[in-house]
Amino acid sequence: MNARLVKIALAAVLVTLAACGGTDSGEDAVGDEGPVANACPADGCTVTVTDATSAGDELEVSWDANFLPDVSRNHIHVYWDNYSAEQVSSDAEANGLEQGEWVPTDAYPTYTTDGAVSVGVAGSSTTLCVTAADRDHAVLDPALEHCVDVSEDL
Repeated sequence: MNARLVKIALAAVLVTLAACGGTDSGEDAVGDEGPVANACPADGCTVTVTDATSAGDELEVSWDANFLPDVSRNHIHVYWDNYSAEQVSSDAEANGLEQGEWVPTDAYPTYTTDGAVSVGVAGSSTTLCVTAADRDHAVLDPALEHCVDVSEDL
């Protein structure tokens, strides 16, 4: 077997073992074209806000992710920084934390704020955050959050 095939096979095994939430349909999680099916790469599911602009009374947020979000699987939690990533997780109270407010979404690559992350409920917060969560709305890795100052767009 040549070295390239060995690397591809090893990558497939590592991605399969590291999949957080996995895929129910057996989709292949390996891909260099952009976000992978709906499994986390070995370094975890990450979401990075790339832009936020005014959209009427709300914000239109653009992001990059290394997985394709699906609310019934791995998806994105959007929240104001009034809460931590640990609080915008379904297991917050079980972990002794006050439950936060967030919006689960699979909108990709853009999302317009609404509900719990509507501009009207931001209060004094001017920082919008995102992190990845699983089908049960548990945050996958609270350390993998991304927050941006949107004060100029409010």
